[in-house]
Amino acid sequence: MKNLCVVLVGTRNPLNVGAVARAMSNFGAMELRAVRPYEKAWREAKSAVGAAELLARAKEFANVAEAVADCSLVVGTTAVGNREMKHPLRGLEEGARLVGKRMETGRVAVLFGSEKWGLSNEDLSYCHWLMRIPTRVEHRSMNLGQAAAVVMYEVGRVESKRKDNAEARRTQSCAESRGEKPAPLKPKGAAPRRGIREEFAEMETVERIGAALLEALRKSGYVAARGEATAEEKLRRMLRRFSMEAADAEVLLGMVRKILWKLEQK
Repeated sequence: MKNLCVVLVGTRNPLNVGAVARAMSNFGAMELRAVRPYEKAWREAKSAVGAAELLARAKEFANVAEAVADCSLVVGTTAVGNREMKHPLRGLEEGARLVGKRMETGRVAVLFGSEKWGLSNEDLSYCHWLMRIPTRVEHRSMNLGQAAAVVMYEVGRVESKRKDNAEARRTQSCAESRGEKPAPLKPKGAAPRRGIREEFAEMETVERIGAALLEALRKSGYVAARGEATAEEKLRRMLRRFSMEAADAEVLLGMVRKILWKLEQK
């Protein structure tokens, strides 16, 4: 859980921040980040029972890009409602499983929006995909603190299960080394590739690729000035869909920069 970051965007009520901090502490997620918190006294939320230290260590950021710069996966939470979804949408169980898997190799950010509006389209453009708690259609939205607690529980449950499986494998290995024949472990799908540890690109690198590519598109005439904001948002979403590994991202950044340099020579 040390690789899990909870990012609150535009949170308005300090009591909700405290409730989120408490839920995080309950399940072992200790990295809280706040983007444009509404109240100046948000660090003093009395509802953070047992999580005052976690709240005091929380980091504040001016925008989402800065808050998730060191993360390799960014997941937004949404109640869906009537808004048009431009990202893949996953249920809580599947989403928690994917978050848990990615936490093995890098930092993951889970975004929660303001109590009133949720996450804006611009905020969502920094996400790889979205996750929804399966509430009933007639009453979709949840209190921020409750939503965070449910997500933290599910991610923590996945992590606990992974640790139990790892311990079972170690026990089996020790038994086999002693010449014993323990009961075989239940298969869990395809066997993992041993010795291969994928490291995905951090969002800071992906943002640099996006900035260089947007500049190249602008100089080539592909993007008009009046459509630049829309193009930037679409490009950001597209780059996240690629889910690039770290080495590939560095190579692509070098390629785009070379193209941009050539365009500037003309």
